[in-house]
Amino acid sequence: MPDRPDWPALPAAAPQPGLPDLEHLHPALWRAHQVGRQRDAVWASGFATLDAELPGGGWPARALTELLLPHPGIGEIRLLAPVLAAVQRGGRSVMLFDPPAALCAWALASLGLDLTQLVLVRPRDGLQDRARALPPAADILWALEQSLKSGHVGALLAWPGPRLRPDALRRLQLAAQAHDGPAFLFRELQAQARPSAAPLRLLLASAGPDELALRIVKRRGPPLLQPLLLPLAPVLSAPARARALRDVLLPTADAAMPACAEAAEHD
Repeated sequence: MPDRPDWPALPAAAPQPGLPDLEHLHPALWRAHQVGRQRDAVWASGFATLDAELPGGGWPARALTELLLPHPGIGEIRLLAPVLAAVQRGGRSVMLFDPPAALCAWALASLGLDLTQLVLVRPRDGLQDRARALPPAADILWALEQSLKSGHVGALLAWPGPRLRPDALRRLQLAAQAHDGPAFLFRELQAQARPSAAPLRLLLASAGPDELALRIVKRRGPPLLQPLLLPLAPVLSAPARARALRDVLLPTADAAMPACAEAAEHD
């Protein structure tokens, strides 16, 4: 198994006893050393240890959540699968805005997602070349903003690319305040150094084929001091998982990710 991420520890904030409960003064206030309460409804993540660290005990509604990751495909969809399935069980759709690759139907179905309640939105020019680091397509940003405002969508996932402007992000956060479901933006690691209007930001890293490490770098309260390790539902069959682990441990010049159909094979 590859080494788990070695993130530096963050200094802990010392509690200050004797001060009044700030949340009794206003629900938007909280102590720096305490995880704030969520004023609006939350959606359970499906991971008890993660819910314990999220303000209110789940993914927030009426707000953006940013997931910062080194590259796509480290388990970010499996992380969100429980909440997306819960949204669909309520009869509401999940919209995906310009994901970085073609969707694999069998993998999504194996995670418990209803394919008939998935809506894929692409820009007019089709799948963008992420290596060119182009700004997000204007029509995608417009569609995302309107969907957040509409009140008719269950959950939204968007891949805006590395050149999302701060003013566009603020517009999306304002629009998200009208959305009563979870809304996720997948962004590159470098975005961590830039300011963000999103009230919740998580840093993700792979800790193995079926394990994800995450830190909460921004929330209502202090950042999460230690990486949280979450077991993910396996998608690959046992042989395909063994091959994937072998390629991680012993990479070769011609090693490549297994194709979707190959990864689905069984014993």
